[in-house]
Amino acid sequence: MGLRELREGQVITQRELAAKAGVSNKTISDIEQGKLRPHPATLRKLAAALGVKPSALAEHFQSR
Repeated sequence: MGLRELREGQVITQRELAAKAGVSNKTISDIEQGKLRPHPATLRKLAAALGVKPSALAEHFQSR
């Protein structure tokens, strides 16, 4: 499952996720649009903010 699907499943905005994860809103947007592949540290921050295991997000990016 991708970042957008996980975020929307929790009914939070890109801005809210960015604030929770300590990254910029543009970073969230670029990742969701496929313009940016997240650094492992960013992936861990996003997973923590969403309450999922980092591997759940990593699998999505490895399959691209």
